[in-house]
Amino acid sequence: MEVPERLVFAAEERKILEYWNEIRAFEKSNELAKDRPLYSFYDGPPFATGLPHYGHILAGTIKDTVTRVAYQKGFRVPRRFGWDCHGLPVEYEIEQQLNIKSKDDVMRMGIEKYNAECRAIVMRYSSEWEHVVKRLGRWIDFENDYKTLDLSYMESVWWVFKQLWEKDLVYRGFRVMPYSTACTTPLSNFEANLNYKDVSDPAIVVSFPLVDDPDTAFIAWTTTPWTLPSNVALCVNPGFDYLLIEDIKTSKKYYIARDRLVQLYKDPKKSGLYKVLLECKGVDLIGKKYVPLFPYFVEKYGATAFRVLGDGYVTNDAGTGIVHQAPAFGEDDYRVCVEFKVVEKTDLPCPIDENGRFLDPVSDFKGKGVKEADRDIIHMIKDMGRLVKNEQLMHSYPFCWRSETPLIYRAVPSWFVRVEQLKDRLIKNNLESRWVPDTVQHKRFGTWLENARDWNISRNRYWGTPVPIWMDEETGECIVPGSIAELEELSGVSGISDLHRDTVDSITIKSRTGSGRELKRIEETMDCWMESGAMPYAQIHYPFTEESKTYFQDGFPADFIAEGLDQTRGWFYTLMVLSTALFDKPAFKNCVVNGLVLAEDGKKMSKRLRNYPDPMVVVEEHGADALRLYLINSPVVRAEPLRFREAGVKDVVKEVMLPWFHSFRFLIQNVNLFQVTHPSAAPICIPEGMANDHAAQKLTNPMDHWIQSAMSSLIHFVHQEMDAYRLYTVVPKLLALIEDLNNWYVRLNRPRLKGQVGDETSWRTSLVILADVLLTLSRLMAPFAPFFSEYVYQGLKRMAPESLQAESVHFLMLPEARDDLVDERFERAVALMQEAIVLGRVARERRNVSLKSPLRSMRIIHADPLALEGVKELEDYVRSELNIRHVEYSRDQGAYVTLKADADGRVLGKQLGKAFAAVHNAVKALSSEEIQALEERGSIEIAGHVLSSQDIKISREIRPEINQAGDFEVAGGGGSAGLLIVLNLERDQSLIEDGLGREFMNRIQKLRKKCGFVAEDKCEVFYDSESKELLEVLERQKGAVCGALRTSSVSIERLEHLPKTSVVLADEEVEKIGTDTLRLVFTRAGLVCSEKLLAKSIEMPADASDSRATVLVDLFAKLVVFRDPVGLGLVWSDGSASTEAVRMSVDGVQAELRLGHNVFLTTADRLAREAIES
Repeated sequence: MEVPERLVFAAEERKILEYWNEIRAFEKSNELAKDRPLYSFYDGPPFATGLPHYGHILAGTIKDTVTRVAYQKGFRVPRRFGWDCHGLPVEYEIEQQLNIKSKDDVMRMGIEKYNAECRAIVMRYSSEWEHVVKRLGRWIDFENDYKTLDLSYMESVWWVFKQLWEKDLVYRGFRVMPYSTACTTPLSNFEANLNYKDVSDPAIVVSFPLVDDPDTAFIAWTTTPWTLPSNVALCVNPGFDYLLIEDIKTSKKYYIARDRLVQLYKDPKKSGLYKVLLECKGVDLIGKKYVPLFPYFVEKYGATAFRVLGDGYVTNDAGTGIVHQAPAFGEDDYRVCVEFKVVEKTDLPCPIDENGRFLDPVSDFKGKGVKEADRDIIHMIKDMGRLVKNEQLMHSYPFCWRSETPLIYRAVPSWFVRVEQLKDRLIKNNLESRWVPDTVQHKRFGTWLENARDWNISRNRYWGTPVPIWMDEETGECIVPGSIAELEELSGVSGISDLHRDTVDSITIKSRTGSGRELKRIEETMDCWMESGAMPYAQIHYPFTEESKTYFQDGFPADFIAEGLDQTRGWFYTLMVLSTALFDKPAFKNCVVNGLVLAEDGKKMSKRLRNYPDPMVVVEEHGADALRLYLINSPVVRAEPLRFREAGVKDVVKEVMLPWFHSFRFLIQNVNLFQVTHPSAAPICIPEGMANDHAAQKLTNPMDHWIQSAMSSLIHFVHQEMDAYRLYTVVPKLLALIEDLNNWYVRLNRPRLKGQVGDETSWRTSLVILADVLLTLSRLMAPFAPFFSEYVYQGLKRMAPESLQAESVHFLMLPEARDDLVDERFERAVALMQEAIVLGRVARERRNVSLKSPLRSMRIIHADPLALEGVKELEDYVRSELNIRHVEYSRDQGAYVTLKADADGRVLGKQLGKAFAAVHNAVKALSSEEIQALEERGSIEIAGHVLSSQDIKISREIRPEINQAGDFEVAGGGGSAGLLIVLNLERDQSLIEDGLGREFMNRIQKLRKKCGFVAEDKCEVFYDSESKELLEVLERQKGAVCGALRTSSVSIERLEHLPKTSVVLADEEVEKIGTDTLRLVFTRAGLVCSEKLLAKSIEMPADASDSRATVLVDLFAKLVVFRDPVGLGLVWSDGSASTEAVRMSVDGVQAELRLGHNVFLTTADRLAREAIES
């Protein structure tokens, strides 16, 4: 197998998709699992009227990851896609499209045609959804999807409703509900909470003069001026203190709550603004009559209305402490006005139509939308002289989640589920589920349940599951069929094949009383959230088939669900309400909640603003795996918001995908190299039971031992954390292993993996272990990065044991951890070694000392002798990585550094104010011992203030006496338990020359890479420089450099020794070493002749002239250079040198060639022989 130098991840993913389609991978995986135990998963149905966005992609990635893990742990995992097809999203689209403005427009069109239009668009984007979902690597069944419009689904929803009805959990009520004027229907309270926005609204103060004292007025504050034409009362808090004041500027007298003077005056304590005429309690004001603001309802309600009422709902945190009452448009207004008999329960002043436009008797604003009329109403009040104050207020206000229009609150007759009656059971069942993160369970969702209100489940709409109540409005008789068969039996109508309004509205049912009266179906349809909440039953047509009963018994509650945080008041809620009402169980055992994906600027993603990149453009640019890993390795998996950055996806490619790919490519290159250099050796294969083999061998190479232990620890961790559904802990560990593999195992083992050190067995072992780790990693990463895991697996399959041979990595089980391979002590030692190396690099960078410059020594300091012992075992790696000749160890940190502390003024300055100066001085005076204690404990009390380690900047300074003895640099990991290193930066001539040798080697490697050479490409290197001093140093260093490059460069010599017959591959002035120039020439490796010694072996004719002899020598030399040493007989096929002479003839002239005498394999060998002969 050949692996390209660069991989276009998106292009490879498309090939993988083609492969999966070709082998029917998802379908085949389900066939393989058909006899396994069931793992039940519910997929919340999205609307197909819009395209998938990052929120859908995120939730889909979480769902795909968890269900893949479940499959790879030995379960059967049915995964059906579902579609939410009814309700406001679809209807709103149609009404925009057909310019439908009111119920009358729908009636003129006809419900049958209206629903046909809805049906036509409901799956508009289903093919786009399927493309996006599959392109993201998600395996889910689209062929057997469920739709809420399907007859079987709707019938099960009817069954659910009947169960609620028979449990007396459904009732009809007249309530003030959130109402969408755009969609002409009431919404439930939880729907109103789905979409709050910050908006600017008018905030006005209006006067209401007393009937018996017109010069005195009550003043009320409102942000909904459109409700004032319907005002019938005012309300005070009986327990509040109220004042009658006279405004000094206007001489007007107002009643206002004492605590709300700020509503009129910016600084009520300032003198000369008003004078207090009277103090009283709110209870003293109850019953007082005032002059109506508008005349519209005086005639109808005048006898009972336009008086002051009292109730504790009035607060003193806004307004004037006096609230105007419009009972049709406020829940508390309705309750209080009914209680005080201002209005009857079902007879309210509600002068607006279903579209939110004013009706009679509000003649002045008739036909205007309520929000549109605000300005005109304010003008009219001003003209009346009743406008006291007019401002704009920025506040949070509910919007319709579908139409994005402001909601109003309006009294409407609706059908409700008695959720408040279920509250205690809901709270109990919530605690029986596992939520990730659990803060959502106890806080957001738990608090929502504690304040749960009865659920309005009816909608005054057309496209949805009809509420199955047949009713006689006069007698109140109700009949509720729970199935098609029951409806057919009750109505006498047979062959019912659809349950939408256009089919069932015309069906009547005879009264059960024997009166002969007919019951008609009520007009309402069900809340679409009721339908999605019923999906555990309706998706399988429960309980109408035996198969559905069996499946439901095995799969309820679901093992797993996942959606966004917004669903705590949506799908999660309705699932829990219905499962509790029907079965007194939670609907799910495990729930993963993700946060919201925002635009990069922190705002909501908006098509209009175009403030986010197209998801599919991102996928085709960076790959689906990178997007998946970016999303599930972010705070959003802990239900926190994520500001989406395409640069973050790009970083995943750079920091995860490329290192993973490079490790894989490096393995394949060197496996190929091994096979080429050992053609008769057995192929590199991972043996069956490899873990047992290596456990028995007690691997002698420390890095082999470490990577096997680290991998087994990781496997154990993945199983443990995925059992707890904590993706946010698993993904970082997986990605850390990729970094460890590429940046530590492969890097520190590179010479051995390339066969440059050790014997054939060591080389083979290192390759087998790397192959095994990459194979195991591909199985672990398969649920998270399905495409590249497949790519790696297919590349490694030829090396995999029989038990791990499959058509796809996704057919394999997750690897099991091997406790006998885990060595925590050694993993800790490697971690400390890594820390020492990283700190050493930091110290070098701080002093601008290149890693190519060798240093004499470093000291590693740690309080724990066992920790130091562990690092000492790995000292060779420390010396090699940091280019250090000698490492020393110590437990005494205090002998080398002094700890200094300084308070962070940016943080503490604002926090402490004037006290900062004293704290600052106290922090600077802390001793090393106190600072060390702070690092260990994480906090310290100073001058009465508790400061954390984040509030204080800690630095380490080398003790003066240490630097007096030489040039040192220190770096530390922090705390007495942390590691400290001290580098000796003093350099002598030998260190300087070693550094120049490293620079020389670096230039050779860079030119090889530029020329596109691979490991197998061998060449000779010749060099030259204008600097005599540099040439002398390189002459002394070339042996070490050649040894380090022995597999690629067969010899390194001065340019003056370049044979004139050489084939030049590259000739270039490369980057300077310091200030000195350097020229490198690469020539093809092969036979090299010594013309001086070759001339002695040619049987020259006696009459040959000197020029003829020179031509012959040159000709022989050229012929030899282009011959294969094995073909010529100078080297045997096994690579060993022949001791026999080979005769060659040119133009009748004979020459005797002998390897090592006049023909050589390298220029270095030629020069050495010529030196001997001379």
